[in-house]
Amino acid sequence: MGGCNASVHNVEPTSSRRRTVPGAQAVARAAALLRLVTAAGSGATLQSLARDAGLSRSTAHRLLSALRAEGLVDQDEQTARWMPGPELYLMGTVAAARYDITELARDIVRSLAVKTEESAFLSVRRADETVCLLREEGSFPIRSFVLSEGVRFPLGVASAGLAILAFLPDHDVDAYLDRHPELGERWGHAHDPVPLRARLRETKARGYAVNPGLIVSGSWGMGAAVFDREGRPEWALSLTGVEFRFGPDRLPQLGRTLLAHAHQLSSRIAGARR
Repeated sequence: MGGCNASVHNVEPTSSRRRTVPGAQAVARAAALLRLVTAAGSGATLQSLARDAGLSRSTAHRLLSALRAEGLVDQDEQTARWMPGPELYLMGTVAAARYDITELARDIVRSLAVKTEESAFLSVRRADETVCLLREEGSFPIRSFVLSEGVRFPLGVASAGLAILAFLPDHDVDAYLDRHPELGERWGHAHDPVPLRARLRETKARGYAVNPGLIVSGSWGMGAAVFDREGRPEWALSLTGVEFRFGPDRLPQLGRTLLAHAHQLSSRIAGARR
């Protein structure tokens, strides 16, 4: 779908990508735990974090304790749930100055939701995933809840990531698919290399991606890439809704509206002060 609320167990730990740099495995495991903690919203239990990161409870607890000592995570004394720590906030405010475009995009995402009456989203590319940054509800009373802020999907799965992947250089697409042979097994046959490449070609030709209920049956999504000053697809706008709202009579109109808003945001990013 174009946006975000699959459960955190769908997050693939970055630690699964093998590195040869000394100490990289520990860093990757800690980073995976940080992503899971920040995606959990109201906090996460040790058991769920260990399971979703693919770690033993003892390893997860050791890493979380080290992260807590650095202020990167915290633990609620009453519930024992793990939550983001104060140092993450401080780091985030610094990083936001360079990477965060939510304030540039907020009114555009809201306009997209108003004009289409569907839920609208802004997602950002982070390595081999997209992360949902903004959600604006549409006025149509029946909604899809596949997306919400903080939820991640691999590139090529949700409509936002499909749109971004479609506009990456061919060699980057090839390298990505080589790194992730598990996509079809985890997300269904439509994400095997051959059908996924076909959907990428269709997306590039059409200009926007369509996800016909491939994540949650009956919940459709559309996505359009948003480009940085150098023409790289680093973000995406997307829409999600129930299937009958995305019929062939309405799809082209939604696509034109989505592309117009994505172009507006790309132009705004290009014109922003460096």
